[in-house]
Amino acid sequence: MPSLSLLEQSLITGVLTGGLYGLLALGLSMSWGLLRLVNLGHFAIALLGAYITWWLGTAYGVAPWLAGAIIVVAFFIYGVALHWVFMRFAVTEMASMLITFALAVIVESTLQFIWTADFRRYETPWGSESWIVGSLYVPKLNLMAFLVACLLAGGTWAWLRYTYVGRALRACAEDAPIAIAYGINHRRLSFILSGLCAAYAGVAGVFIALVATLAPSQIWSWVGVVFAVVIIGRLGNPVGALAGGILIGVCEALTMAVINPSWAALVSFSVLIALLLFKPRWV
Repeated sequence: MPSLSLLEQSLITGVLTGGLYGLLALGLSMSWGLLRLVNLGHFAIALLGAYITWWLGTAYGVAPWLAGAIIVVAFFIYGVALHWVFMRFAVTEMASMLITFALAVIVESTLQFIWTADFRRYETPWGSESWIVGSLYVPKLNLMAFLVACLLAGGTWAWLRYTYVGRALRACAEDAPIAIAYGINHRRLSFILSGLCAAYAGVAGVFIALVATLAPSQIWSWVGVVFAVVIIGRLGNPVGALAGGILIGVCEALTMAVINPSWAALVSFSVLIALLLFKPRWV
């Protein structure tokens, strides 16, 4: 059995990793749950944001926070444009999954063409810094990503629950024709939400650039984990996405510490299957 300190460190690592999972899942959960669009391109756009952050920082010395601001605005516009295409051609839920899968393949090929398939690492002065709490290490950037994930998840939950726009979006997701009959402009609200979902992917991309090694094929390593996080957290539930990410992150970290690191890849779907079997009304 591993030592207690190793288990404690694994728990911290799992929670922080889970925060990044939750941040990455937030936009997909909102898009799928409230717009009924399964955006597989969400992962590719997040990685594109990570590459842009790395490129601006290494080639031009642009600070990550400034690169992040540029990316969030650009990705919001992209999200609005993508949703206009979906609305224009009346794309269904299944068709959206196929279209955005193709988009993810295009983004991966573009990244390979521009920056090759080599691994990239964004080296920053604070990238290896950690706070030491007793015998435990808390990486600063990972903690920052976790706090941003908590802020965005909590803020989005409050926005959906307490504002007119949020309540209108939830009403449209439940029954769009009735909501429209009561005067809700579903079309305009859906553009706003689609832009926000893409902007969330941009925020996740900035932190991915800061804490992870980049490679174009990384897109597909997230698909299974984040899909499980979204389903566990329930569609359209921002706090649930964060909680699901933390659950998966902790389970993965403890699996690597207690059993074998190679088993970590099995954790996400194992947890999802167990929840579906024993708590079928969870999702």
